[in-house]
Amino acid sequence: MAHTARRDHLVARLTGATGEEVCIPVVTVEEQMRGWMAAIAKERQPIRQVGPYRELAAPFDFFANNNIIPFDEAAVAIFETFGRIHIGAMDKKIAAIALANNALLLTANRRDFEQIPNLRFENWMDPPPAP
Repeated sequence: MAHTARRDHLVARLTGATGEEVCIPVVTVEEQMRGWMAAIAKERQPIRQVGPYRELAAPFDFFANNNIIPFDEAAVAIFETFGRIHIGAMDKKIAAIALANNALLLTANRRDFEQIPNLRFENWMDPPPAP
C-alpha cells in the first residue's frame, strides 16, 4: 500500500488492535486488485504503467501479514438476506463476511454500513477507543 495519510492512519489503527485478530475480507483483496489492474489496462504507454504496477504489488506484503477471510457459504446465506438494502454488492459481501465471522468491521464508509442490521463497525479514521 502506498504511504498516504489514510494508509498510515489505517496501519496505526490496526497496530493499536492489540489482542485482536486482524483479518481482511477477500472482497477487499479483490477490490484492490481490480482497481490497480484497471489502472494498468487503461495506460497504453509502458512508462505510465510503472506506478500502477508498483501500487498493484504493494498490498501483497500487507495481505500476507494478515488473515484473509473468505466469502463462504455462511457469508452467502447472510448476503442473501440483505434484499433491498441500497448499497453496492461488494459492500454487502464485506458486511456478510463480517457478520458470518462475528467480526468488527473497520471502515471509513459509515453511511453504507450503518444500513446493515447487527453489523458491528468502527470508522478507522476516528481515534481508536481507549483501552
